[in-house]
Amino acid sequence: MSRIVVTEFMDEAALESFGAAHSVLYDPGLVDDRAALMALAPEAEALIVRNRTQVDRALLDAAPRLRVVGRLGVGLDNIDMDACAEKGVAVKPATGANALAVAEYVITVALVLVRGAFDAREAMLAGKWPRGALQGGEVSGRTLGLLGFGGIARMVAERALPLGMNVIAHDPHLPEGEPAWSMARRVGFDELLAGSDVISLHVPLTGETRGLISADAMAAMKPGSVLINTARGGVVDEAALADALKRGALGGAALDVYEREPLDIAAAAVFQGVPNLILTPHVAGVTGEANVRVSRVTVANVLEVLEG
Repeated sequence: MSRIVVTEFMDEAALESFGAAHSVLYDPGLVDDRAALMALAPEAEALIVRNRTQVDRALLDAAPRLRVVGRLGVGLDNIDMDACAEKGVAVKPATGANALAVAEYVITVALVLVRGAFDAREAMLAGKWPRGALQGGEVSGRTLGLLGFGGIARMVAERALPLGMNVIAHDPHLPEGEPAWSMARRVGFDELLAGSDVISLHVPLTGETRGLISADAMAAMKPGSVLINTARGGVVDEAALADALKRGALGGAALDVYEREPLDIAAAAVFQGVPNLILTPHVAGVTGEANVRVSRVTVANVLEVLEG
């Protein structure tokens, strides 16, 4: 009987697919209890994790029977891929299962930030009527720049085009002949920065992309433009972003991911008093529907390895 350890939240109903042939320990609290996870590791043949569980070499060394890591999502920067490869441990992300949720999040915050009319509750309750300050703008006719043009970015483009947006994208790893370019004009990085009214990030966190949206990159962005990050926190210089928003150099930003997660009080201090900023706790891809899809895909991926 295979031992499967689930360290973070998922749709529990999906676990029923493992059946009686597999022993499942579902404990979302393990992500915050490293000692308990290490104690369970020797018997584990499969791990199911989200983005916070660190599947590092120490954990892998403690898990000699481990055959597969099922990732409830797509980012892999919390998993030591080299060590997994050395030990013959398969890593299975739930590719595409939460793409719709992320795409809808991007479109939603783009509309909210460009319109600029949805932060008036306290003023209204105080008896004010700030119509002039809240007239905002429309996304129709504006340019959406997508940094990275994989599956999620393409779903964003599909939803932005009917809104009347112009779509450009930068992805040096995607061949020029790729049919997806029919949805977006292919541009260089500098042109994307200078020509976009809204920039949405869709790149993994690598040595190449870490700190890519730096103070210099923000200075090159169109004045008053909007930045959306649902990719990975390390791609954006958070202090530089806070400064750009405070100075009014950028028109707004939405962050769902951060350099440090969870975002504690110390890490959040840089965002205090920053205007036109939407902060959410890494939930762009976590809707009720997406959680069901991601969980089912992950269980199927793990079963594929365990049952050959």
